Amino acid sequence: MEIKRNGSQPSAQGPADWFTGTVRIDPLFQPTDPARAAGNSVTFEPGARTVWHTHPLGQILIITAGGGRVQRWGGPIEEIRPGDVVWIPAGEKHWHGAAPTTAMTHIALQEFLNGKQVDWLEKVSDEQYLPVPPPSR
Repeated sequence: MEIKRNGSQPSAQGPADWFTGTVRIDPLFQPTDPARAAGNSVTFEPGARTVWHTHPLGQILIITAGGGRVQRWGGPIEEIRPGDVVWIPAGEKHWHGAAPTTAMTHIALQEFLNGKQVDWLEKVSDEQYLPVPPPSR
C-alpha cells in the first residue's frame, strides 16, 4: 500500500503545446506495473482549454468544481458541471476546458498503452470554442 499525501507532489503549469490559457495540473497517481492507469486533477481558468486530442484507451473526466465544456469532433459543445462524469472512448478526438467566464476543475483518468496515454493534436480555435452551447438541463 502507498499513500500519496495531499501536497506531496508539486503542481505544474499546463504546457502551451497542450493547452490554451492558464491551466494547473496536480498529479494524483502514475501507474505502477502491472497497472496502467494514471490520474491528475486539472484546473482550467476561465476560457482555458485543451487542444484537440485522443487517448489510445479512452479517458474519464470527473468534474469536481466550476463549469466547463467538452466537445467531440463533429459534435456539439456540451456543458459540464460538478458531479458530471464524462467517458471519452478510445481514439475519439475531443477537447475539454473551462467555460468562458467560469473556472473548472476535473479529475482526468486515462491508461497508458505502449507507454503512451494521449496524442496531442491542433489547437481549438476561438471560433470553435466560443459558440454558446444549448442548455443541457
